[in-house]
Amino acid sequence: MRVSREELYTDITDGLGVSWVYIVMVILSTIVASLGVIRDSTAVVIGAMVIAPLLAPNVGLALATVLADIKLGIMALKTNGIGILVGLLLSVFLGFILEVDSSVNEIAMRTNVELADIALALASGAAGVLAYTLGMSAAVIGVMVAVALLPPLATAGILLGNGELALAGYAFLLLVTNIICVNLAAITTFILQGVRPRSWYKSARADRANRIAIGLWISLLIILGVIIYFL
Repeated sequence: MRVSREELYTDITDGLGVSWVYIVMVILSTIVASLGVIRDSTAVVIGAMVIAPLLAPNVGLALATVLADIKLGIMALKTNGIGILVGLLLSVFLGFILEVDSSVNEIAMRTNVELADIALALASGAAGVLAYTLGMSAAVIGVMVAVALLPPLATAGILLGNGELALAGYAFLLLVTNIICVNLAAITTFILQGVRPRSWYKSARADRANRIAIGLWISLLIILGVIIYFL
């Protein structure tokens, strides 16, 4: 059974905002993800996904687009940006002080970017939003979405800290591609589920915002897809 629009809005906005709890969650999940990647432990990486601090900001950005809610969009962008920055800086530090073997599977799979990764990120974003609208556990949703966000962020940071700039660039490319895919899939899923403003005026504004956002995300995705294809 799908949750109401009000419940959905409340669930997402409750996870936004740069509080000390959010920062601590980002720090903990980044440490877990980075150590999991360095130790080549899939189980540990999945543990970082369950924490999922980057979940609400990305889904919140998609919801803000669908509802044409500028205040929500700014809050989501701020929360997401600070979370990514904290995670990146911490993983760079960990990569600098720890021994990193870039040939291990958990790192190699995130520095070898393929078109199949686009499909994975699109599916993750759609599954995450469906889980949100159906009221599923945050941990379940976190695994669905974090598979495309946190591990490549940690991988990029530790490789940057280890001085492997080229490989870090590939991980960054995967992170950016996944952020685009998650948001595109989330917006599309919200629209298909009929999530929209209640008033006519806001609906018209939201329709324009959706067209612009979807066009922008698709354009960026095509550009990145071409880059990935020729890598």
